[in-house]
Amino acid sequence: MNLNTISIFDLSPPEKLQLVEDLWDDLAANPSSVPVHEWQKKELARRKSNLMKSTASNLSWDEVKRQVRSRYGR
Repeated sequence: MNLNTISIFDLSPPEKLQLVEDLWDDLAANPSSVPVHEWQKKELARRKSNLMKSTASNLSWDEVKRQVRSRYGR
């Protein structure tokens, strides 16, 4: 084993989280370079279609809060 080699698996949990955050920020800076597979596009289209058919999508935020609070007593 080369003692000069550092593995990401040797990082502490906070260091690993920072690495993930840095990688995510780098990807988010250039979203057009992130590949989107055809199955993902189809799934997004399916979910959007379901959302547009749902009556819940027509509710205001105040109405959603009222329904949740009445259901869970808060």
